Amino acid sequence: MEKNLKILRVIDSMDPTRGGPCQGIRNSIPTQKLMGANNEVVSLDSPEAGFLGDDSFIIHALGPAKGPWGYASTLTPWLLKNIKRFDVVIIHGLWQYYSYATQKTFRYLHNSKTRQASDNIPKLFVMPHGMLDPYFQKAPDRRLKAIRNWWYWKLAEARVINQSDGLLFTCEAELLLARETFRPYRPKKELHVGYGISSPPKVNKQMREAFFNTCSGLSENIPYLLFLSRIHPKKGVDLLIEAYARVCDGNSPKLVIAGPGMETSYGRKLQQGVASDPKLHDAVFFTGMLSGDAKWGAFYHCDAFVLPSHQENFGIAIVEALACAKAVLISNQVNIWKEIEKVNAGLIAPDTKAGAYSLIQQWLNLNPEDKQAMGKNARNLFEHKFTTNAASSLFLKTITNTLHNQAS
Repeated sequence: MEKNLKILRVIDSMDPTRGGPCQGIRNSIPTQKLMGANNEVVSLDSPEAGFLGDDSFIIHALGPAKGPWGYASTLTPWLLKNIKRFDVVIIHGLWQYYSYATQKTFRYLHNSKTRQASDNIPKLFVMPHGMLDPYFQKAPDRRLKAIRNWWYWKLAEARVINQSDGLLFTCEAELLLARETFRPYRPKKELHVGYGISSPPKVNKQMREAFFNTCSGLSENIPYLLFLSRIHPKKGVDLLIEAYARVCDGNSPKLVIAGPGMETSYGRKLQQGVASDPKLHDAVFFTGMLSGDAKWGAFYHCDAFVLPSHQENFGIAIVEALACAKAVLISNQVNIWKEIEKVNAGLIAPDTKAGAYSLIQQWLNLNPEDKQAMGKNARNLFEHKFTTNAASSLFLKTITNTLHNQAS
């Protein structure tokens, strides 16, 4: 790999509660630095945001962004002033002002009459993070957004995709699904660059205490299934609770639902339903968002991780569970489900009521030896495919090869 590769990441927000792309950036940059790549991030967060200042890399916060499009007048001037310091610029995500502004800046630089032959204009890549998945155009509750996205594709986003130097995908399934959604879809390159997380810290007493302190009524000797993600309809939390209600009895494991979104109308409805059900109100625990020791304590002490999502591009929480040697019970709408099924690191079912019930029932019917073997397979899969070392090595090798090929 070419040393001292300079990469600029452009994203709407680095707020940790947003998960997904910003968490992936945080996972990868420290490892990539050890491999010789230097990353900076430009976001449209407010410079006063409380979560800034804790990272080991530079974040240029140019917001706050305004309106549903996330407009920020400061972005284009900053890009024009700084963009030539980098070899590569990566847009993380779509459908917002920042992707449009970045592509427009590149268009201006390439077409500028003042451009010199010696000018260093970096290569531009787009990492969609699942945002080209056909689910978002087909989901019944997204019809108006689907129409909006179709028009926006025609007006702006097709140019972002087709005029960049390549698209970066976290897995093969994401790459293939992206071809189904919009026309014209003619990216110059489709590149599978992988994705990964840092190995979690080893389990310790502080993790156990931190988690159980957040989950009043759940003691250490009581088994539980763990859902840890956003409390959102896309994640299938309602399917999970309904399926769990069918198996819930005095002998079944408890269900812990952890993640942001409890204050939303969807989250409140779920909590009210559980509280009013005599069978569930002492069996289902809502913890809110977990982080640090509490999060790792939740992973390490659960029986299994469960996520019957309707769409999941990669699923960082799934990989965190694998890293903690926990079997994962997931839907076949998680884009890495084939990798998990292939090595028997979890159970797979459709993203339906019957599918969610099947996941839990199958797990309960497994003997302890099979559950333990599945946990070992989970950890092995993480070590071979989803570590930051493996993902960063593939990412940087792919980017570097693409730069060399385009230069030759």
